[in-house]
Amino acid sequence: MQWKCIASRVTLPALFVVLAGCAAGRHPAPPLPQTTRSGDEPLHVRILAFNDLHGNLEPPHLAIAAPGPDRTTIRVPAGGVAYLADAIARLKAGNPYHAVVSAGDLIGASPLVSALFLDEPTIEAVNAIGIDFNTVGNHEFDKGEKELLRMQNGGCARYTARRPCALDGRFAGARFRFLAANIFKRDGTTLFPATGIKTFGSGARQVRVGFIGVTLKGTPHMVMPDGVADLVFRDEARTANALVPRLKAQGADAIVLLIHQGGITSGGYDDHGCPDLRGEIVPILEHLDPAIDVVVSGHTHRAYICDFGRYDASKPFLLTSAGRYGTLLTDIELTIDPRAHKVVAKSADNLIVQDDGYVDGDGVRIAPSDAYPRYKPDTRVQAIVARYEAAATPLAAHPVGRVTASLPHAPAPSGESVLGDLIADAQLAATAAPARGGAQIALMNPGGVRADIPVPPGGGAVTYGALFRAQPFGNRLVVKSLRGAQLRALLERQFPREPAAGMPPRVLSPSRGFTYAYDMRRAPGARVFDLRLHGVPLRDDAIYRVTVNSFLAEGGDGFTLLRQAATAANGMQDIDALAAYLRRRAPLVPPLPDRIRRVD
Repeated sequence: MQWKCIASRVTLPALFVVLAGCAAGRHPAPPLPQTTRSGDEPLHVRILAFNDLHGNLEPPHLAIAAPGPDRTTIRVPAGGVAYLADAIARLKAGNPYHAVVSAGDLIGASPLVSALFLDEPTIEAVNAIGIDFNTVGNHEFDKGEKELLRMQNGGCARYTARRPCALDGRFAGARFRFLAANIFKRDGTTLFPATGIKTFGSGARQVRVGFIGVTLKGTPHMVMPDGVADLVFRDEARTANALVPRLKAQGADAIVLLIHQGGITSGGYDDHGCPDLRGEIVPILEHLDPAIDVVVSGHTHRAYICDFGRYDASKPFLLTSAGRYGTLLTDIELTIDPRAHKVVAKSADNLIVQDDGYVDGDGVRIAPSDAYPRYKPDTRVQAIVARYEAAATPLAAHPVGRVTASLPHAPAPSGESVLGDLIADAQLAATAAPARGGAQIALMNPGGVRADIPVPPGGGAVTYGALFRAQPFGNRLVVKSLRGAQLRALLERQFPREPAAGMPPRVLSPSRGFTYAYDMRRAPGARVFDLRLHGVPLRDDAIYRVTVNSFLAEGGDGFTLLRQAATAANGMQDIDALAAYLRRRAPLVPPLPDRIRRVD
């Protein structure tokens, strides 16, 4: 069998295509088995796809709600890159014509074991898995353009506060190809190749599958501006459409779009009905060239398999997403007619990457199920993970400050928490200087505070590992400009319209100096009152600078007003702000959760 991969870099304005060999070509597929039929026999190509791995090397202690025996719903433990490697290897063995792809956020917002080493462990583990392409997502830019280029090309140049190549003084970079068709540099070329092609079969039965990689054009609003200052992010659909005829000219019989943007459905992880599809992927699909066969998506962390032709018959795309953190793997089959040079059938399923189980936060054992395939940790990948786990242990134990008492994240009767208030104080301190946004208030969402920070009675040291367990998401700080009336409306969104509806309030912990009261007996929209900043009532027409994390800034937890508000500045990662705050104030006395007054 011939195996060939071509990566193309695009220039503006003519979108001139330059061909270059891609690193994925170092890993040839197994030999072609003998066939007995004539040369016009269709070729079945398997594409294995995942997205939003976010450096989850260890099993993330997540479960997939899946059909169980007797029409029950069971929780199937899933995830862990070594288990993902085994699942991919088994599926590769089932079809010599295969490609493995990722739809972005392979790195960034990673757990401790990967993040402590600048996500080098994740690149090494994925190298061992043997994938072909990863389209870059917004989180790939968390540490800026230069550091992302280092992830591709290797080397130990330092572009962040953390030292690269910390473990053994070298880093080879990714052996798979990053794609970025809609991200342009000042010289008019793309940051990474725009497309790649993989060739399967030989002679009359040879087919070629082209891949286009794009990321969401809103990426500059989600990362540090100086990290992408020299880049232009162009429209996703227009960029992809312009590349279709060029891939066809290169002989592509099928075209797959890898896009780091996504949607939401009301269905389960493998519900092929794709009910209630919505989200920012939809207008992109509506403008895509129907010559594209498959759209592998991500970003929303939702899992779905969608025949978009049910929504728009002129756009018969197969749309997929594998959720997050390596818990699922999408198995796509394309049946390609080599004589007609087109896809004649396509299908996909999301498969659970079942691990060995875990004990959840309530002490309940989430055990593997015999109803779904069991995977074993790939030994080579597991060795990489174990090596970095061992190296992370002393770093995680490094003290960053001292506190006089433990910092609980459980809410007080008002809804705020001690740790939430402290995090808000740290975020305000990190963004209060005029050059960093001139923030006056900070707000912290309860879902972003995942664990207590315990210390012995009488106080003690706080380790970096403890901070990371409390704030594991790697969000960045964003300063928003809000009028007083908008801030009041934002706080009203903390509470469900009907208190009895079963949705708990999402009370935002405020920073020192900002206080308010609320009364759940009042009508929705009028529950929040007596807003004060350092004792002075807020004015509805005045502008206030408010710091939130990037999750809230993007409209997370239903706070969509923040997404609409103007961004004044972007700042450091949340955990870095918290660590700096603790270092400067050791020993720190925990704040009292008395900034919100509930009167009902």
